[in-house]
Amino acid sequence: MEEEMHTDAKIRAETGAGSSPRGPGCSLRHFACEQNLLSRPDGSASFLQGDTSVLAGVYGPAEVKVSKEIFNKATLEVILRPKIGLPGVAEKSRERLIRNTCEAVVLGTLHPRTSITVVLQVVSDAGSGAQLLACCLNAACMALVDAGVPMRALFCGVTCALDSDGTLVLDPTSKQEKEARAVLTFAVDNVERKLLMSSTKGLFSDAEFPSSAKLGPLPGSSSAWLRPRRLRNTSSASTGNRCRGVTPRAETSWGRGPLPPPPPTHPLQPEANQRPSLASRSYGLM
Repeated sequence: MEEEMHTDAKIRAETGAGSSPRGPGCSLRHFACEQNLLSRPDGSASFLQGDTSVLAGVYGPAEVKVSKEIFNKATLEVILRPKIGLPGVAEKSRERLIRNTCEAVVLGTLHPRTSITVVLQVVSDAGSGAQLLACCLNAACMALVDAGVPMRALFCGVTCALDSDGTLVLDPTSKQEKEARAVLTFAVDNVERKLLMSSTKGLFSDAEFPSSAKLGPLPGSSSAWLRPRRLRNTSSASTGNRCRGVTPRAETSWGRGPLPPPPPTHPLQPEANQRPSLASRSYGLM
């Protein structure tokens, strides 16, 4: 026990994370990870990042419900449980972002008609939503590795903030996040260094967006997605090709051409919006 405390004190002294949360020459706060903590899940991990801690458990590949079965790949689910209370809108939004990020790297085609469930439990939260999202991404990645789920690459989550003078601050505290002009959270893989997920909030310009300058082109996108844009005030969260907050109107103005007109309908055939869809009929039977 004394040896572990001495090692932890040595790490904090080297990184400048002693009494203050951030040393003069430190860009990231102290973080730690531990795997194989729980016995019931197939894989588990605990990730500590600053004052935020998340415990993750992975179940599967296992049997999946018929209603959620996908014939050519595994069904991936993410459940985020807050520290206190029931999940709300913010937790559901983070669940979607984490699920889309995991689906981009997990080789689900190797386990079709199965289910992979990632359960995230918030242990401690410093009140920083962006920091919590990055910590959840890191905990989910470590838990997937511990469960032996096949993945094409590992991924990590990082949060940065832009001050009023344009200074980029990595791993901001809750106070720095509230005072920042913009807060950005990214998920990047370790093989091709591609941007898997982006969640932005605040006011920033295209030149200040780190993806086009440091992370390379987005997966499956062309150089047209990286053309400069005017200063904007955004509060968006997206993945893949939509991680730049692109709207259909912007796609048309960037040389992709106008959208084709809808196909003509037969005079005796009712409009599509007048017929109940298959999804609505299915929901009615459930």
